[in-house]
Amino acid sequence: MVMTHALIRFLKKQDPNCIIDVFAIPVLQPLIKRMPEVNRYIVSPFKHGDVKLFERFKVGRSLRVAKYTHAYFIPNSFKSALVPLFARIPRRVGWCGELRYFVLNDIRILDTKKIPLMVERFATLGCKQGEILPKPMLLPELLVSAEGRNLVLNRLNISLSGKPILAICPGPEHRSAKRWPPTHFADVAIAKKKEGWDVWIFGGPKERELAQIIQERSNNICLDLTGKTDLGEVADLLSLVTVVIANDSGLMHVASALNKPVVAIYGPTPSEVAPPLTKNKFKTLSINLPCSPCAKTDCILRHNKCMYDLRPELVLQAIAEVCS
Repeated sequence: MVMTHALIRFLKKQDPNCIIDVFAIPVLQPLIKRMPEVNRYIVSPFKHGDVKLFERFKVGRSLRVAKYTHAYFIPNSFKSALVPLFARIPRRVGWCGELRYFVLNDIRILDTKKIPLMVERFATLGCKQGEILPKPMLLPELLVSAEGRNLVLNRLNISLSGKPILAICPGPEHRSAKRWPPTHFADVAIAKKKEGWDVWIFGGPKERELAQIIQERSNNICLDLTGKTDLGEVADLLSLVTVVIANDSGLMHVASALNKPVVAIYGPTPSEVAPPLTKNKFKTLSINLPCSPCAKTDCILRHNKCMYDLRPELVLQAIAEVCS
């Protein structure tokens, strides 16, 4: 969703009078509210894997009254294209995914060598057929307010100490191979705490177990925010931190869209496809192993060395570099 903001900004730049609505799952609503170009958020009632053909028809029919002229598809699935088809949106634009020739009428064929960056692939959908995305492209850039920050600070009873703040994002929740060991995060937290920093841990409810490991190893020196915030509040709080260390994850892209200094850790995924998109300093870290990048959800060799062998000292050095 964060990378989709590049497409949204590009469409708005081409036609400042265009009205952009976003159809997405409920958890993304607070994040989309930080995208000023978006007019309206429409809740998708469909969970991952849901087909529910009749329900999709009813949702699409309900959207006909809006008389949309264009629909842009980010997911590659067949079913994701059905609602705009049923809504009778005249121009339906997307990359050729799974059997979508009958539901899209502006189909693009992706050449990954010509368009290596995922964010460019999304933004290019805003071009006409055969056109090249103008450079430099507009990067995702979330907008947070002082009012929003104060609301979440007061709700969570957080007092700012004036010290530099290290943000730790130990997720993602679904892909264990992409997670740097929580004990490594803890070692970095201990080192920065000794230097006088505060340390905040971010994530959803499913990252609580990772945060608990970090807290146990570091003797509870961190402020654990996992499961206590929605994505919009995460953006509000990340806007206050000094630097972010994160795996290749959604929160890494949120931090980048806030233009924070970022240290991003990659193992099974290549940093060249989805690097941090911050205008600030950033550093991507990975170690070259014969088995990586494998793009697997779990390590098929069961050692996860691409993450375990990347030592905390390297991350501490990278933090110093992006904060200099």
